[in-house]
Amino acid sequence: MFDRIKTLLARWRQEKEVSNLSDQELNDMGMTRDQVMAFVRMPADVPDRVAAMAEIFGLTDEQIHADHGRYMDLLYTCGQCRDRRACRHLLDQGDFARPEDADFCGNKYAFSAAA
Repeated sequence: MFDRIKTLLARWRQEKEVSNLSDQELNDMGMTRDQVMAFVRMPADVPDRVAAMAEIFGLTDEQIHADHGRYMDLLYTCGQCRDRRACRHLLDQGDFARPEDADFCGNKYAFSAAA
């Protein structure tokens, strides 16, 4: 229970910090306030899910990080996903997972194009 409260307080502080960013700071990041807020609110496992799904498509960690803007798009899309259960099921298949089984994935086309 205490860890949950600490997590909520940390998220609240992050959201407050995002709310206090100036327009210039947002411009320097190349993001809108809503985009930054979405990153603050996204589940903590999103980077791991993106990396694992990319691996299913034959991409390395270096490849998905090579283009920062594209990587941020991958994270954003994954963070907004409504099919986390299907994703978890596919990722749990490990070496048996195939790109054809990822029809639900919002990043499927980005992964395919990069592969």
